[in-house]
Amino acid sequence: MDDLVGQYFDTAVAHLQRVRTEEAENVARAARLLADAVTERRRVFTFGAGHSALAAQDVVYRAGGLVPVNLLNVPGMAGVTVMPAPLGSALERVSGLATAALDLTPARAGDLLFVVSLSGRQVMPVELAAHARARGLHVVGLTSLAYPGRVSSQHPSGSFLKDHCDVVLDSKIAVGDGELGHPGADTAFGSVSTIVTSALMQAVVVAAIGLLADAGHTPPLFRSGNVDGGTEWNARLMAEHADRIFYAY
Repeated sequence: MDDLVGQYFDTAVAHLQRVRTEEAENVARAARLLADAVTERRRVFTFGAGHSALAAQDVVYRAGGLVPVNLLNVPGMAGVTVMPAPLGSALERVSGLATAALDLTPARAGDLLFVVSLSGRQVMPVELAAHARARGLHVVGLTSLAYPGRVSSQHPSGSFLKDHCDVVLDSKIAVGDGELGHPGADTAFGSVSTIVTSALMQAVVVAAIGLLADAGHTPPLFRSGNVDGGTEWNARLMAEHADRIFYAY
């Protein structure tokens, strides 16, 4: 057991180091889009289905995060929250659900959307990214480019998420999302996709914060609600950015 634990941590660290090196340019490009959106007072949205929603949620309404980042909350897609759980997988194959959710937000041309999908093959992320770009939004996709060419697209066009993005961040996760094996287990296990994808999302945010600060703009950042004055600080910033946040009522 200790050997498996060590293998898991070593694999996760090695994967993070690889992504840090190989995706640095794309992180910088995505960060520029995010910094520009904040500077220009545009709207920013994140979306992911199932476990991919975890990385999308990780940069929304949190300590050290940018205030004007919103979760595009499609019913049944925010993590493993719908029961029975397989219904979430079925909903990801339903056409029109995510696009209707986007159309019911105040999103407009020039806004920014992050779409997280490990395989990038299902109907919902492909359709959402294509629809957002058709409406004039900038789209950043977080996906694994190991999947196209190895698996079939589930979208009628045969395309993948990567085909509908301004910037693609490649998580480099192997097909099947398992890094470890064992003679007594009949399939791979030990996923690092959430760790890697969340790190990529946070890397984009911190790079954007640096760009804003270097340009003389004070980044609108949340403070922890668990430190004195944090709640009041956050309330003030949410009031200042009320025209482009959609998680406060």
